[in-house]
Amino acid sequence: MAAPLYPCIWFNGDAAMAVQRYISVFPDAKITTETPMVTMFRIANQSFMTLNGGPQFSPNPSISFYVTFPDTAVLEEVWKQLASDGHVLMPLDKYDWSPRYGWLQDAWGVNWQLTVADGKQGYSITPLLMFCGEHQNQARQAIDYYQQLFPASSVDFVMNYQPGQSKTGEGIVHAVFHLAGSPFRAMDSAVEQPFTFSEGLSLVVNCDTQEEIDHYWEQLTDGGQESQCGWCRDRFGVWWQVVPSVLGQLMTDPVRAPRVMQALLKMKKFDIGVLERA
Repeated sequence: MAAPLYPCIWFNGDAAMAVQRYISVFPDAKITTETPMVTMFRIANQSFMTLNGGPQFSPNPSISFYVTFPDTAVLEEVWKQLASDGHVLMPLDKYDWSPRYGWLQDAWGVNWQLTVADGKQGYSITPLLMFCGEHQNQARQAIDYYQQLFPASSVDFVMNYQPGQSKTGEGIVHAVFHLAGSPFRAMDSAVEQPFTFSEGLSLVVNCDTQEEIDHYWEQLTDGGQESQCGWCRDRFGVWWQVVPSVLGQLMTDPVRAPRVMQALLKMKKFDIGVLERA
C-alpha cells in the first residue's frame, strides 16, 4: 500500500469553499493538493480527500470525525465556528466520558465529534464509523474483518454496552483501532437511526500494484457490491475506493489525462496497465 487509509468526502460542487472553511477553523491545517475535481488537505494527523461529485450523495452521521483537543478554549472556538451555520446533535457539555464534548453536523453535512483530551492525548482527528440501520450491531464483526484484511492493524480499546444501556441490543459503545497504521474508531448506535453508510463519505485504499488492487477489491466486495471507477461497498455497508497510487500522476498529465479519464470511466475495478497505456 502506498499510503495510510484516508477518508473522501463527497461535495456538490462546493468542496473548495468547505475546505477553505476547515483550514481557517482548525489549527494545524493545510491544503496539500488542489484541482477543480479533487482537493487533498490535512488537519493535524489526518489526511482528507474531497470530491466535487454532484448532488447524488452527501455525508451523514454514520461516519464522523472524532477530534480531541488538548485545550478547552480551542475546542470551544472550533465548535462556535462550525455550529454557527450547522446543526447540533449533542450539545457541548460535560458527559460521563468527557468534561467537554459535543457532536455537530456542519453546513455541508459533515459530522464532527469534539472533545477535550484526557491529558495523555494530544490534538488528533480520527474517523469514527457508527454501525446502524441495516448494519446495526455489526461493529465487532467489521473490526475483526478489517483486522484480517489490512496490514499493521491492531485493536487498542473496546467497550461494550451493558445490559439495558442500548435500545438496539448488544453492541459496542466505543472502540479504538488501527488499520494499515491509520487510527479509527467505531461504535454501534444505541438507538435506531434512519440512515446508514453511503458514498457521501468513503475510505480510500491506495495500491502500488495490480495484485494489491485485485486483493482488496476481492475482499471488500465479498458479500458487498461493486460500483464504478474503483468504488465498492463491503458486507458491512461501508464504501471504499480502491485506487492505483499512480492515478494522481496520470490525471495531472495534461496530455494523457483526458484519455485516462475515458479509460477509467469504463471500469469498475481499476486496471493499472490499461490506465498507463491510455
